[in-house]
Amino acid sequence: VQLVESGGGSVQSGGSLRLSCAASRYTYTRYCMGWFRQAPGKEREGVAKIDSAGSRSYADSVKGRFTISQDNAKNTLLLQMNSLKPEDTAMYYCALVGGYCPGSWSHLMFSYWGHGTQVTVSS
Repeated sequence: VQLVESGGGSVQSGGSLRLSCAASRYTYTRYCMGWFRQAPGKEREGVAKIDSAGSRSYADSVKGRFTISQDNAKNTLLLQMNSLKPEDTAMYYCALVGGYCPGSWSHLMFSYWGHGTQVTVSS
């Protein structure tokens, strides 16, 4: 499985960014994909996840601001981030695990990871 993120950058508070994750070399018919983030000195935290049937869930900190989606034709996972805040600043990672989405937000539940893309939000 190969996951490659793109779309990060620097924006001002209130701005928007869209992250993409190109997924390849996986054969799961049922899977869960998610976005995680990690700020310096902090643990990796879950942001949003979506399963192969399209069921989505979000961390409380991003509900109403972030939207996760997938373009199945292009094997791409997307994260639309609006109303960005300085506290959203982090390295953002794409992740995948076979089967249903874990009930836990722990990053340990996911098997495959991309290398990350940096998001910086200035006040």
